[in-house]
Amino acid sequence: MEQSKTGILLVNLGSPDSYEPADLKVYLREFLTDKRVIDFPTPLRKALVEGIILPIRPKESAEAYELIWWDEGSPLIVITQRVIDKLQKRLGDEVPVAMGMRYGNPSIEAGFDELMEKNPDLERVFMIPLYPQYAMATTETVIEKAKEVWLNKYPHLEMITKDAFYDDPQYVKALGESIRPYIEDHDIDHLMFSYHGVPERHIKKRDITGDHCLKCVDCCNVNSPAHTFCYRHQDVKTTQNVAEYLDLDNKDFNYSFAFQSKLGIDPWLSPATDNELVRLAEEEGVKKVAVCCPAFISDCIETLEEIGIRGKEDFVEAGGDDLVLIPCVNDNDLWIDALETWCTDMLKPVEKTV
Repeated sequence: MEQSKTGILLVNLGSPDSYEPADLKVYLREFLTDKRVIDFPTPLRKALVEGIILPIRPKESAEAYELIWWDEGSPLIVITQRVIDKLQKRLGDEVPVAMGMRYGNPSIEAGFDELMEKNPDLERVFMIPLYPQYAMATTETVIEKAKEVWLNKYPHLEMITKDAFYDDPQYVKALGESIRPYIEDHDIDHLMFSYHGVPERHIKKRDITGDHCLKCVDCCNVNSPAHTFCYRHQDVKTTQNVAEYLDLDNKDFNYSFAFQSKLGIDPWLSPATDNELVRLAEEEGVKKVAVCCPAFISDCIETLEEIGIRGKEDFVEAGGDDLVLIPCVNDNDLWIDALETWCTDMLKPVEKTV
């Protein structure tokens, strides 16, 4: 069959090449010096990363990565490659599909290169940042890095980016069905939605109205143009979408949401996942909690180690009996269905003009 003029680029966060401290240092330097991750002035950000974080963090992170590392490599990389393989099979070999990582390898540039190697006559790239909710430190930095590569190396291409998909019905179905067995087959007392946290200032910076996010009562549930780029609103809406899909309000357990992975002393979105797990055990007597992590498409250090190991230890020490980590959508077929639909819809205009 004739080669498609559109290539598909899936972009995830990234991972160190190994769990050795030297590789962690390289990875963390690239990650933490990103001005959309730590949005301090460059001299201050460099002093913080080089003088305080990098002398200590690589060894600690290496120990955590070693606990969750798979024989095939980094879980996030391995899972993303499985998604690529399944999507490629669905779309057929005539549609080039590649993977890029915002940090580490393979880079976004390597992803563009792979697409061009597969079809030198490519005319456009459909990029899907693998983040359901829009955030400055995730979707936005991926888009900006991809633009840099695109403009500097492949300016003749058209680049189209998939918007945040937290409210896409197929994504909600994939996420809901990934959760269902863990709330139906396990006798849980509580379901927690744990999202990656961000500083409150990130939310305010991306408020296009300038006076809505974190500035009015119940801002996430009051309609506003600000919601287009509001990470917190999209987290709240994700929880509501899944709650409706799974009819959680009529279950015999409670559910809530919280934010994990805080870095630094500035105000971050709250409540904090680690504090909430302790509170649920100590104050509410919750004995068995299930935790899903809908800000992540693929299981990674933040899910497998931060929640599945440390979170479980904290919960049990506080008096709980067990914490069940619900896997991300990873490479399950319903998630591949969603990706296939988005890609097929993107390919239709090309096919009509042939």
